[in-house]
Amino acid sequence: MPSPTITAIRTRAVLAPLPRPITTAVAAIEKAPLLLIDLETREGVVGRSYLFTYTPLALAPLSSLIQNIGDGLIGKTVDPLPRFAELTGMFRLLGRQGLVAMAMAGLDMALWDALGKSCNRSVAELLGAAAMPLPCYDSHGIFDGRRDRALLEQSLQEGFRAVKFKIGNGTVGDDIRALAEITEIAGPEVDVMVDYNQSLSTPEAVRRVRALEDRFDLAWIEEPLPAEDVAGYQTLRSAVRTPLQAGENWWLPEDAARAIGARISDHAMLDITKIGGITGWMRAAPLADAASMPVSSHIFVEASARVLAATPNRHLLEYLDVAGGILAAPYEITQGTLTAKGPGLGIAWDEKAVTRHAA
Repeated sequence: MPSPTITAIRTRAVLAPLPRPITTAVAAIEKAPLLLIDLETREGVVGRSYLFTYTPLALAPLSSLIQNIGDGLIGKTVDPLPRFAELTGMFRLLGRQGLVAMAMAGLDMALWDALGKSCNRSVAELLGAAAMPLPCYDSHGIFDGRRDRALLEQSLQEGFRAVKFKIGNGTVGDDIRALAEITEIAGPEVDVMVDYNQSLSTPEAVRRVRALEDRFDLAWIEEPLPAEDVAGYQTLRSAVRTPLQAGENWWLPEDAARAIGARISDHAMLDITKIGGITGWMRAAPLADAASMPVSSHIFVEASARVLAATPNRHLLEYLDVAGGILAAPYEITQGTLTAKGPGLGIAWDEKAVTRHAA
């Protein structure tokens, strides 16, 4: 059966409500700036995806870029691999990081969604996997004992056996005090991870990580240094015992290959919108597998659940729901796990919510 043919690509910007603000060492996000993509076909199938831009300032330029690229896809089939190859060639001279990579990923995910819907199969099935309960960790912002104790207790009641908090907004003493309370509440059976959001220098990272690992048994320490600081990560990794997590800011499989080849971290965390969508993920994940690096996901639970199911070296799915407020059927956690449901990527908009939260 031939694949559907693209007739139009539409984008809409929203500021989606969040269950709680995303607070980090460098910024706080009160609402999620999302760009929604609808890829329409002659056969009536609509492929959907969304992009999280971190700042509303990127919504308009990213929308324009996708619309301009989309004009060249009209009349072509939704087959993702040849479309990805065309986009790669289109931007080879300009380069493909930043908004270009995100535009490619958003379109790639919409193509895979349309392809799955056209044959009533999940993207996971198209990749040779099956829907399965994936173990998740609950992802939190900067810890405030008075505000967040109840949230952490709720995570445990929902069956999460791993939790992550962001640190680094104060002194190392602040980090230690926050972790002391977190680990006391979580108990010894729950894995605790922390995320510095690229906020430290190499000497400060060595100092802080050593101070933390003298007191706590952390499952990983995430992005203590700027993502591009390969030499800094190599220095840090040789100086500390705690596993390092990196990867959410690797752009496309080529960037993943460089970082993995340089052995900058013990774990890999792929962001599906920066790594190149479904197609990019399925090219980057085997590189981590060959290096014996467990792969976890970064937000985008709907698409990440599909590709993680098809990743042999999968570890944990990050549960940080940025789009649930504008989805017709947000994903739910069952005893700390998430199972992808529905054909394609299982994404359908709540049109009333989309209108209400339009940017």
